[in-house]
Amino acid sequence: MKIISLTTTNYKRAKFAEIKPDPDGNLVIVAGKNGAGKSSILDSIAAALGGANSKTTPKPIRDGEDRAEIVLETEDLTVTRVFTPSGSRLTLTSKDGAKYPKAQQKLDELVGKLSLDPLAFTLLDDKKQLAQLLDLVELPFDPEQLESARKEAFAERTAVNNRVKEFKAALAQYGELPADLPATEVSVSELLGEYRKFETAQQERAKYLTDLNESQYKVQDLERQLAAAREHLAKVTDFLGNVSDYSADLETLRGQIDGAEETNRLVRKRQERGSLQFQHDATTDQAATLTAKLDEIDKTKADGLASAQFPVDGLGFTEEGVTYQGVPFKQASTAEQIRVSMAMAIALNPALRVIRISDGSLLDSDSLALVEETAREHDFQIWVEMVEGNHEGAYTIVDGEVA
Repeated sequence: MKIISLTTTNYKRAKFAEIKPDPDGNLVIVAGKNGAGKSSILDSIAAALGGANSKTTPKPIRDGEDRAEIVLETEDLTVTRVFTPSGSRLTLTSKDGAKYPKAQQKLDELVGKLSLDPLAFTLLDDKKQLAQLLDLVELPFDPEQLESARKEAFAERTAVNNRVKEFKAALAQYGELPADLPATEVSVSELLGEYRKFETAQQERAKYLTDLNESQYKVQDLERQLAAAREHLAKVTDFLGNVSDYSADLETLRGQIDGAEETNRLVRKRQERGSLQFQHDATTDQAATLTAKLDEIDKTKADGLASAQFPVDGLGFTEEGVTYQGVPFKQASTAEQIRVSMAMAIALNPALRVIRISDGSLLDSDSLALVEETAREHDFQIWVEMVEGNHEGAYTIVDGEVA
């Protein structure tokens, strides 16, 4: 449906205006000076279809009047909205004169997003464009909550990765350690005790060797003491036969004692390195877990976007703003921005094929032609508000009335 007739009486600044668009045209230009009432006439379209609340429209009736009326006709319906100081009244009739008992419910089913002004959308900043798009699209997730969770996980992963780097740098300072290090530090006191034991035994052995030599000399030199010396020799020989040579053990222990401090230093170093390695591995696993969490959040967002029904193919968003074909919307050409915004408005108003452009004076001749071409292509009716000027076929408003 399109509007075939609009009659506005005493609504806001409008005094009386009757507009019957050319059935073969797609542009309805309403022109006039600032304050002449042209915005009120265009506002009356939305007021007729959706009403006007006290917050957005505290004074729907023109100053000095006690009643306002809007009559909007389409090919199939006639909408009559009357405003009085006590409130508003809606009547909806079909072409054959039958009244709809639930008039507003019927209008709500037919009326799309008349609030989407395609030109105004192109002029919004990135954040406001994003807010308006999200208001129009039903997403299977809360973008703010999802983005907040992603920022929190990203910040936590950054902190954990910094700790991984710190542990990695600390581990690098230890270098490679000997593979045969004992598990615990060496006890120098135990080694010294063992060394002294072997040292005493060795000293005792040395003493008997000396005694043996003296005895041998006595056997040779003192014939008279031969028997006693032989008995003593037998005893000494028997003792030496049961006592080992501890030279090798003493040498080994001496080496262990000499290297005990270095060994213990390396053992401590390996224990410290093991602790750092454990922390490094744990924080690396934590970072990997957070990366997986970020991937899951990104997948939730991607899946949500893939399932969301955007009004125009290729339209999407990031936390920075609206995108088109993966590129920021603001980077698109003026013509492309207008085409996409028009396509959005068209997609959002499938039943009542009417779109309003509030500040048409911002459109140059090429852009206006592009709007008209798009409207004609999709069989839509575009109501455009213009500041006074030479606009062919325009309805010029002077003091609330069509001149």
